[in-house]
Amino acid sequence: MTITSLAGIVEEVRKYGKKTRVAIAPCAEEFVMRSALAAHAEGIAEPIFIGNKDKTLAVANEHGMDISNFEFHEENDDKEAVSIAVSFYRQGRTDLIMKGLVSTSVVLKAILNKQTGVPPKGIISLVSVFESPDSKRLILLTDPGVNIKPNLQRKADILRNALDVARKLGITQPKAAILAATEKVNYPAMPATLDADILAKMSAEGAFGDAHVAGPLALDIAISSTAAACKGIDSPVAGSADILLTPEIESGNILYKALTTIAGKTFASVVIGSEVPIVVPSRGDSDKSKFNSIALGCYLSGR
Repeated sequence: MTITSLAGIVEEVRKYGKKTRVAIAPCAEEFVMRSALAAHAEGIAEPIFIGNKDKTLAVANEHGMDISNFEFHEENDDKEAVSIAVSFYRQGRTDLIMKGLVSTSVVLKAILNKQTGVPPKGIISLVSVFESPDSKRLILLTDPGVNIKPNLQRKADILRNALDVARKLGITQPKAAILAATEKVNYPAMPATLDADILAKMSAEGAFGDAHVAGPLALDIAISSTAAACKGIDSPVAGSADILLTPEIESGNILYKALTTIAGKTFASVVIGSEVPIVVPSRGDSDKSKFNSIALGCYLSGR
């Protein structure tokens, strides 16, 4: 079954029959706490709060939230709070790790630590999921938050990570658009166009399994069949891309935040590639996006 909405992810997690344990560090932030409590109320997650207790209780009291019945571990240092969350996963005390009010880099350093973390076998990357403009399917955006300026090989790995998530969401023969500013290779002026062309050729040779990969493609061509027809682009990916792979973190982050702030889109964002899915919504994300990020993390951990 293909999941076609963010609500559909929540429904699938409910079918697991148990709440996924989520360690949240540091937790003293309104939307983080609100999303965790919503996930508990929806029957999908059991939050474990880690952080400064006085600050956390002050936030909870200010916004009318009751966390008295949940597990809490006091740690005043943000980096140490994240380290505790990682150690809980290693000990089997939690199923997920969620970033609170702290930089993503702090969380990733704790995960990548070879002695105390959960280092991946390959690379880690951020996959952000949102509903298409027609609300009939999900689109994956990658990588708007982890890999700064990936080379060709890293882009191939980022694509593989996103394809893995797409397939777990039930998307068969996923279609990936390698984004650029134009549909023609323009090298060396636009190196991203050459990378996109090579990835598309790799796909044609079977490097990404049954996926359809096209590039370079401009954003409008990737998601609008009308734009694709207007420009005469004939590709199974044009107008119906399931995955949008951006050239680097700057364009990816700008696209992500344009969709949230201008278009009002709700996202679900998870860092994948490690043994443990890491829920890392942007610190400026709404509680709805953070709730959906928890749901996606729960879904992937159960898969």
